[in-house]
Amino acid sequence: MNETLKRALSGAVYVILLLGCISYSREGLAILFGAFLIIGVYEFCKMCGLNYFISIPLAGGSYFYLWNKNSDLNTNTALTAIAIIISIKLLLYLFNHNKTHFKTYTRYFLLFGYIILPFILANYVAMGVKGYNPKILISVIILIWTNDTFAYLVGKNLGKNKLFPSVSPKKTIEGFIGGIVFTIIGGALLAHFYIMTSNLYIWIIIASIVSIFSTLGDLIESKLKRVAGIKDTGNIMPGHGGILDRLDSIIFVIPFINLFYLILYYVS
Repeated sequence: MNETLKRALSGAVYVILLLGCISYSREGLAILFGAFLIIGVYEFCKMCGLNYFISIPLAGGSYFYLWNKNSDLNTNTALTAIAIIISIKLLLYLFNHNKTHFKTYTRYFLLFGYIILPFILANYVAMGVKGYNPKILISVIILIWTNDTFAYLVGKNLGKNKLFPSVSPKKTIEGFIGGIVFTIIGGALLAHFYIMTSNLYIWIIIASIVSIFSTLGDLIESKLKRVAGIKDTGNIMPGHGGILDRLDSIIFVIPFINLFYLILYYVS
């Protein structure tokens, strides 16, 4: 089969499965992201040299117990705080050109905070003030795709200055700025025409968070793969790589979106 056709078909299946399960029900989202989590943990263990027999049961048990605990504010806040702390550690790792490897116990902390928790928190992000609202998570995913698309297009046509050449030589500062601008426009359009809310400023902030942290998430995953000496985290999606290759932006963005929700809750 032609490589381009193979890539297009696997991408279409991924998009249909992702949007279909999220739209169908909260349980559909939980099952899909639970499956993604197990595959993602396997890929992370393979990339970082962790024990599958410890990591996969840890991931499955944590997800099963915590996926629907969003209404417990203390639990929600604690999990988000842990995920944010791990995210900050990864950002320091990204910008530290001398650091390449983590000790084994640190890798398990990363497994929990960088892989397991975001999949759990994705279920929390999808909960609106009136219960399960698939439009919230779908909009976040669309904004991530918008950022990726326009960062690529602007960077390809106007990019001259490299953003982070040591990790991702193709990304440019111009593409990064273009991604932010078009993602903010996309956030305003989604808020008005899809979510149908008058709180445009909230979705402009969400769009900004998505654009900045999805790019950082992609760079972090690129550095982890570069250090591990691999091109893709897996091959479950022909032409696209593994689950972590497709979801690296989402899993890094989700904790910051949930943090923003919690800030809004505490302020209000």
